[in-house]
Amino acid sequence: MIRTLIFDFDGLIVDTETLLIDSYADVYRSHHVAFDRALFIRNVGHAEYAFDPWQGFSPHADRTGLELERRTFKDARLLIQPILPGVIALLDAGRAAGLKVGLASNSEHAWVEPHLARLGIFDRFEFLACREDAPSPKPEPDLYRLVLNHFGFRGREGIAFEDSHTGSLAAKRANLWVVAVPNVSTAHHDFSNADLCIPSLDALTLDQLITKLQS
Repeated sequence: MIRTLIFDFDGLIVDTETLLIDSYADVYRSHHVAFDRALFIRNVGHAEYAFDPWQGFSPHADRTGLELERRTFKDARLLIQPILPGVIALLDAGRAAGLKVGLASNSEHAWVEPHLARLGIFDRFEFLACREDAPSPKPEPDLYRLVLNHFGFRGREGIAFEDSHTGSLAAKRANLWVVAVPNVSTAHHDFSNADLCIPSLDALTLDQLITKLQS
């Protein structure tokens, strides 16, 4: 029996991942430096960037200044970034069905909570597990287990919604049902460990999702 829905944040509720890449592209473009988007896309979904994002610039470039410029571009983009399709309907359907609704994110509370508040959906979540709350980030299962333990549920009593391979692996390791919802920056990821892969959260109703997972 499904008793809880657990959402990722970045790339699932708001496409901050593509936005982050776009903010780097903005800086590269403003300095007339070629931007390797594919290189950035390969690093989406990891707890840390595993490469130097300014490697296209001279070793003598003012990286502090470049980062400040990137943040300005990023903040401007964030102000107009919408909630992704189907998120609110699924949150409301879960609450209407009496399910516990949680969130498990590799980002910190200081990043996640202001965005949820800005979007008007903070109160729709009963528990938030963020990066600083668990010993290890995704792909380890710690964050998902924290949410499950808080609600007092076992893995197969919950559905996790993820947009990346790293996140879907973490959810699977916590023994959750896993629904993968790739975005434009994670469409190339391996989702073979997910129980279901859909193009958008508005592709199926909650009842349809549960039926497909448990059939």
